Amino acid sequence: MVAGGACGYGNLYSQGYGTRTAALSTALFNDGASCGQCYKIACDRKRANPMFCKPGITVTVTATNFCPPNYELPSDKGGWCNPPRAHFDMAQPAWEKIGIYSGGIIPVMYKRVPCVKRGGVRFTINGHDYFNLVLVANVAAAGSIKSMDVKTSNSNNWIPMARNWGANWHSLAYLTGQMLSFRVTDTDGQTLEFTNVVPQGWKFGQTFATKLQFK
Repeated sequence: MVAGGACGYGNLYSQGYGTRTAALSTALFNDGASCGQCYKIACDRKRANPMFCKPGITVTVTATNFCPPNYELPSDKGGWCNPPRAHFDMAQPAWEKIGIYSGGIIPVMYKRVPCVKRGGVRFTINGHDYFNLVLVANVAAAGSIKSMDVKTSNSNNWIPMARNWGANWHSLAYLTGQMLSFRVTDTDGQTLEFTNVVPQGWKFGQTFATKLQFK
């Protein structure tokens, strides 16, 4: 598993996600395009063992990781993330909102819902001098990002970025040390421009919080 999870959020507490998180199976993860999406989940009392189901209670989780398939195991032996199964490997505190943890795997009902986040979108820059990775976190509404562009202090043009992995985006342009602006479009089609959000002289590993948020 990639350090910081397959979405790359790193410390889920400092990024604002806490313990209401889940790793998605292949059927839901969409090669990382689903990172940041939110799902409301409830135990399916019509299919679950009543001993392990908390009826009438829901929990909303954010997708922060990938649950890889294990084709050597059947679903009742741990291969529950095998395609085409839609599965949520939930953090224990989130799981215990809807079920009795000793029950192991329970059938659930779920739907995707808008994400509610505190504060604005955050950008963290990692990588090295000639290869910069920009992590986009704390995204409300759709939660997930469809496309992203960057503008440097040395250019007046928006430069397309590409998803590198999870919620990390990269550009072939040289970004190191320059003031940066980002234009971000979420998977619901809303676009926000974050002007000069990264100051000149930034350092790798720094996070830059904004006051703008998707609605």
